[in-house]
Amino acid sequence: MTQQLPQTPSTEPELAGVRNFRDVGGLPTADGRRVRYGRLYRSGHLAHATAEDAAFLAGLGLHTVFDFRNVADHKLDGPDIELPGVRNVNIPLSDPADGAEFWRMVRDGDMRELRSILADGKGTHRMVASYRRIILDRTAEHSRVLHALAEDSVPALMHCAAGKDRAGISIAVSLLAVGVEREAIEADYLKSNDAHRRYKVRRSDTSPAGMSAEVMELLNPLFGAERAYLAAAFSTIDETWGGTERYLAEGLKITPETRDRLRERLLDGS
Repeated sequence: MTQQLPQTPSTEPELAGVRNFRDVGGLPTADGRRVRYGRLYRSGHLAHATAEDAAFLAGLGLHTVFDFRNVADHKLDGPDIELPGVRNVNIPLSDPADGAEFWRMVRDGDMRELRSILADGKGTHRMVASYRRIILDRTAEHSRVLHALAEDSVPALMHCAAGKDRAGISIAVSLLAVGVEREAIEADYLKSNDAHRRYKVRRSDTSPAGMSAEVMELLNPLFGAERAYLAAAFSTIDETWGGTERYLAEGLKITPETRDRLRERLLDGS
C-alpha cells in the first residue's frame, strides 16, 4: 500500500527531549520545485526522547533514522530510543570538536584552559576546519546516505548530537543533490540558532563563574550555527571539485539516474 505523506507542513512541535527537530520540506530548488513535506527531517539525538516525543516521531511514518554520532557521543548521551518499524542506521561522522580531552576541558576546564583552546578565534577556526574535513574525508558516508535515500529510506530523519553540524552537513549534501539553492540551505541551517532549538551548553561548574558571560562567549562557536561554517563546506566543494555537479558525480559517485530517483522521492511533483 502506498503511504500517504503530508503535502503541507504540520505544526512544528517543541519536543521535550529532542532538540532542534524540523521538517526541511518547502525549500525551493533551482528549477522551481520544492522539497516535499514529510520526506526529510533533522534533529538532535533521540536518546532522551520522552514517551510523548516517541509517539509523535512514531506517527511520522519514518522508514529510517540516520544517526551520525560516534562512540563517544553514545557514551555521553546513550543510544536512540527504538521507534516501532523504523530502521536505525548509525554512520559515525567526525565530530567538529572531536577529542575526549577537548570536551573534558569544555565541560570541566577553568577559564585558563578554556582560553587556551578557544580564545582568539581558535574555536571558530576549529569549526571551519572540521566542516572542510567532513566534506573531504566523508565522501563514502555521504554517498551511502544519498544512495539509501534514493533506494528505500524515505521518509528519513537525520541527526547527530546537536543536529547542527554533522546532521547539518548531511542535510545540506542531500539538498544539494536534488537542486535546492544554497541560500535556502543556509537559511534552514541557521534555524539551529533559534532559542528553542539550540543545544544546551554542558558545564560541570554551573555557578555564575562557571557559566559567566566570558565562558559563554568562548563556547559560542562550538554551540552556534554560523554562516562561515557552512560556507566553508560549500567552498571546499567548489575548490576541490569545481562545483556541486562534479562533487556529486565524482566525489560521491552519484549517477544521473540516482539523482532522478532522489528528486522523485524528495521533491514535489510540479
